[in-house]
Amino acid sequence: MSYYIQIGAGAGDQDESANYKDGFTDFIKKKTYNKDDKILIVEANPLNLDKLKICWKDYSNLKIYNLAIVDSNFKNNSIKLFYTEDDKPCYQVTSIYIEHVKKHYPKSIILEKNIESKKINDFLSEEIDDQKIEYLAIDAEGIDFYLIMDLNLKKFDIKNISIESIHLEKEQKKILVNKLLENGYSYNGKGFDVNGSDLMFRKKMNLYSKLRTKNFLRKLR
Repeated sequence: MSYYIQIGAGAGDQDESANYKDGFTDFIKKKTYNKDDKILIVEANPLNLDKLKICWKDYSNLKIYNLAIVDSNFKNNSIKLFYTEDDKPCYQVTSIYIEHVKKHYPKSIILEKNIESKKINDFLSEEIDDQKIEYLAIDAEGIDFYLIMDLNLKKFDIKNISIESIHLEKEQKKILVNKLLENGYSYNGKGFDVNGSDLMFRKKMNLYSKLRTKNFLRKLR
C-alpha cells in the first residue's frame, strides 16, 4: 500500500482563477492505482472544502482533512488562519502568516479564522505510521521551508517530495536542498505546480542524480 499526500490543496481542480487546473490533482486523476493505495488531501481553509468534495467525489480511497499542518515551533492545537475576500473564489494566498497575505493584498481587509492545527510529524505518524508515501506535495503558503526542515526524513518512507519554492529565499533553498541531499534525495526537476513554482526531489542517489543536485545547488549561489 502506498500513500499520496497533498498538504495545501486549495480547491483542487475547481479553482476558476487557475483555469481549473491543479498539478497534483491532474497527476492523481491520470494515475493507475493499486486497490489498497490511499490519497490524503489536506486544506486549512474551510471555505475551500465544498469545492474539494466536488473535485474528489469519485474517489473512495481518499480522505479530506481540514487542518493547518505546522512545524514543531507551534505548540497549540489550533491556529489563526489569515485570508482576504479579495482573494476569492479559492483564497490562493491564505496563510498562517498575516504578512504573507498582506504582501499579496496590501490594501485589503485581512480576515481570520481559528482552525485545528497539527504538527507535520504527528500527522504523518497518526495517519501513515510506517507505510510508504509515494508522493508528498507541500504548498503551504509561507511555511513550506519550515515544514521540510521539521520533517523526519529518517522515520518516514517518502519516495518523492514536491515543494513550493517561489516564496523561498536563496539561502533557504540551499539549506533545504542540502538537508534533502543528506537524506538521500536528489533534485528531479519541476514539481506539481502548473506554473512551475514547485521543485521535485526523489529518494534516489546515483552519480548522475548527485551531480545534477549539486549543479542545481551551484546555480543558487
